[in-house]
Amino acid sequence: MKYIIVLLLACVMLFYYVIQEKKMEKEAAQKQSVQKVISKSTSEKKVHLTPKKKNFIHLVLPAIDNTYKRLEARYYKISQDMKNHTNQEEIQRLKKKYNAKSDEDLLARLKPHPVSIVLAQAAMESSWATSRFTKEANNIFGMWSVNENEPRIAAGETRDGNRTIWLKKFETIDDAVQAYYDMIARGGAYQRLRVLRMQYDNPYKITPGLDKYSEMGADYGNIVNKLIKYNQFTKYDKH
Repeated sequence: MKYIIVLLLACVMLFYYVIQEKKMEKEAAQKQSVQKVISKSTSEKKVHLTPKKKNFIHLVLPAIDNTYKRLEARYYKISQDMKNHTNQEEIQRLKKKYNAKSDEDLLARLKPHPVSIVLAQAAMESSWATSRFTKEANNIFGMWSVNENEPRIAAGETRDGNRTIWLKKFETIDDAVQAYYDMIARGGAYQRLRVLRMQYDNPYKITPGLDKYSEMGADYGNIVNKLIKYNQFTKYDKH
C-alpha cells in the first residue's frame, strides 16, 4: 500500500510538471507572437516620403515654421506687455487690425496654432504643392479673393453657374502663410478654433474648430487629423 501511494504521488508530480512545462511554452509562444505584432506595427509607422512629399516639405515647412515662431514670439511679447501695462500703442493697433474687443480676445487671435495643422491643411489644399494655384500664385491654402484690386488668379471654374471663383496671389509662400494666420485671426468663422487653441496645444483637439474652413464641415477637421497622424506631422511641432 505504501508503494502504491508513493507511485501515485510520483505520477501526480510528473503530471504537474508536464502541465507547467506546456503552460510555459504557451506563454513563450504568446509573448513571441505579441513581439511580432509590435515589430510589425513599428515598421508600419515608418512613413515613406515620396519625392512629391519631400518636395512639399522642402518648399513649405520653412515658411510655416518661421512664421509660427515669429507669431508665437509676438504672442508672448504682447501677453507680457498686457501684464506690465506697457506698449499700449502697439496693443491698440493690433486690436484694431484684428477686430479684437478685449485683451483676452486679442491674445486668442494672436496665438498661432501648431505647425502640424498648417502643414496638413497646406498638403490637402495644394495637393502637396502640385496645384496650379501653388505654382502660379503661391496659394497653398486655396484662399479665395473677393477684392478685385488685389493680386489674384481665376480658378478656372465658376460657382452658381456663372460666377467666377478667384484666388489670392502671393509673392512668396511666406506671404501666404502669414495671410492664412491673419485670416484665422480675423474671421468670425474661426472663433471656435481660436478658443480651442487657447485651451490646448494638442493639434487633434484644435482641428474641430476648422469646421467652417470648408464646405465639408466637421469632416474637414477629421481629414486634417488623419493627414497629421499618417504623415507624423506632430514631429514638427514645438515641444
